[in-house]
Amino acid sequence: MATSTYTIKGMTCGHCVSSVTEEVEAVPGVTGVKVELETGLMEVVSDGSADGAAIVAAVQEAGYEVVNP
Repeated sequence: MATSTYTIKGMTCGHCVSSVTEEVEAVPGVTGVKVELETGLMEVVSDGSADGAAIVAAVQEAGYEVVNP
């Protein structure tokens, strides 16, 4: 298991958190996602095979920006 932390810019509500969580959970290899609205931090747990670029792309697909890819 591997854990990565990302900072997301642009989230303003619970729906934003849900959108990001749903998109990132769909990335192959991701086993868990925790997004904190207040801090903008997202913790991603994977089986080690999740591609960081795919995670960033999933956040962008949800309509938000990763500050520290």
